[in-house]
Amino acid sequence: MDSATTLLDVLRRTTLSLDPDLLRVFLPLVALISLVLFLHQRDPLKQYPGPILASKGRSHVVIHELHRKYGPIVRLGPNILDLDVPELVKIFYSTKAQWKKTEFYHGSSSIVDGKIVYNIFSQTDPGIHTLWRKPISKHYSTNGVLPLEPHIDNVLTEFCTTLESRYPIGFLEKGCDFNGVLHAAKKSTDYFAAVSQIPVLDYWLDKNPVHRIGPPSFGAAVNIALQHLVDRSQGTDSSYHDPAQPDYLDKFIEVKKSDPETVDDSMIISYLMINLLAGADTTAITLRSVFYYGIRDLAVWSRLQKELDGIVEDKTRPVSWRDARSSPYLEAVMREAIRMLPGVAMNLERYVPEGRLVIPSATSTEASKDQDQNQRFVPAGTIVGLNPYVVARNTSVYGDDADAFRPDRWLKGEEEPEAAYQARLAAMNAADLSFGAGARVCIGKNLALLQAYKVVATLAVRYDIELANLASRWRVTNSWFPRQEGGLEVRLKMRAVGH
Repeated sequence: MDSATTLLDVLRRTTLSLDPDLLRVFLPLVALISLVLFLHQRDPLKQYPGPILASKGRSHVVIHELHRKYGPIVRLGPNILDLDVPELVKIFYSTKAQWKKTEFYHGSSSIVDGKIVYNIFSQTDPGIHTLWRKPISKHYSTNGVLPLEPHIDNVLTEFCTTLESRYPIGFLEKGCDFNGVLHAAKKSTDYFAAVSQIPVLDYWLDKNPVHRIGPPSFGAAVNIALQHLVDRSQGTDSSYHDPAQPDYLDKFIEVKKSDPETVDDSMIISYLMINLLAGADTTAITLRSVFYYGIRDLAVWSRLQKELDGIVEDKTRPVSWRDARSSPYLEAVMREAIRMLPGVAMNLERYVPEGRLVIPSATSTEASKDQDQNQRFVPAGTIVGLNPYVVARNTSVYGDDADAFRPDRWLKGEEEPEAAYQARLAAMNAADLSFGAGARVCIGKNLALLQAYKVVATLAVRYDIELANLASRWRVTNSWFPRQEGGLEVRLKMRAVGH
C-alpha cells in the first residue's frame, strides 16, 4: 500500500464525521492533496534531491552547499535540475541551437507601446537571435574591439586624473548616480532575478498591459542612447566625437546602412542599451573582484606589480592591451578573480531537447548508483543548466582548494610536466562559464576583457593600493548579476615614475 492510498483512506474516514458545509471546503483540499501525491509518484525527477526554500540573495552559495551535500544533481523546482557536471558544458552550451534557452531570460525584455520587445540576450528563439547578432558580431571580436582602445585610454586617463586632482567629469564629477541610471539597473536586476524563477509572473507584473508593476524604467539610459543617435545622425556631436576614431554607434549606423531589413533605429538603441547596462555591470563585477582578492593578498599584488614594471615602459600613460596581454601573471590573476565570482551566478537554463539527457554515470550520487540505470535519464522538456559559480568550484577540475583564490592554478608548476599542465588547463578552459559558452557566449566578452585588463594593469603600475581594513568583507547579493557591496575601501598612493 503506497502513501497516497493510506492518506486517502484516512481522509475518507474523517469526512464521514464532518458537517456538509465543511465538506464543501474539505473535499477540494483532499482532491488537491491527492493530485499532488499522484503527480509525485509519477514524477520522473523525484529521485533528485533539492531544497524546499533558499535564502534570498545568496542562492549561488546555497546551491553550492546543496551540491556538496547531495552531489552533482540538485533539483531546484518541479521541472528544474542544477547540474555540477563540467562535461555537460559542451553539450548544453554548444554552437548548435538544439538546447534552447528557457523563459528564465525573458524578464530582461522591455515593453514598448504595449508590445514585448526582446533583445539579443533575452531572445530565446535561436533563429532570431542569430539574425540580430550576426550583423554586429564582427565588431565584438578581438580585432573588432582593438580599434576602440583609444576611447578606453581617454576614459582611463580621465579616471586617473579624477583620482589625483579631484576635478572629475560626468558621472565622476557628481560623485553619485546623478541621473538614476545605476539605481534603475540595480532595481531591475533584483526584479529579473526574482521573476526568472517563475517567468509567468513577469506578464502579470512588468509586462502587465493594464497596469505595470515592475522596476524603475530605463528611461534615462534610453534617452542618453537616443540623444547620441540623433546627434550623430545630424552631425551635431563634433565637439566630443572624432569620426577618425569610430565608436560603437558609428559601427551600428554602418550596419543599418548595409542591412536595413534587420537593423533599424530601434535595434540600434537595443544594441546600445546592452553595451550601457549589461556590459557595464559585468565588467564592474570583474574589476571589483580583481581588486578585492588581489590586494587582499600582498604577495599576489606585489608580484603583479613587479612583473608589469618589467613590461611597461611608459608608466605615465594607460597600459596598452599588448603590454597587458604580455603579463602571464596578470592573466592568471584576472582569470582567478573571474572564477571566484563570475559575472552571472545563476543557473544558465536550457530545455532538454527531443529524446532525453543521459547524465554521465561517473557523476551520479552513490544512492543513484544502486538504482535502475534508467533513473539517470532526464526526459525532454526538463529545464537543466549549470551555474557558473558552482562549476567554477568543482574540485575534479580546479583541485581540492577550489574555494581559495590562487592565481598560480592557471600557471605551469615548477616541476609539472608540460603535457600534464596542458591537460589541466584544457579541463579548466572547458569548464569555464564566466561568459557563457557556445552560440550564446556573451557578445561583449572581448570588449570586457580589453577594458578590465587595461584598467587593472594601469592602476597596478601607477598606484600602490592597500585595503583600509583587512578585516572588512564584502557582501554579495545574487541579483541576476552578483552585486558586491562594501569591503573595498582602499588607500591609494602614487608610485614614483621611475620605479
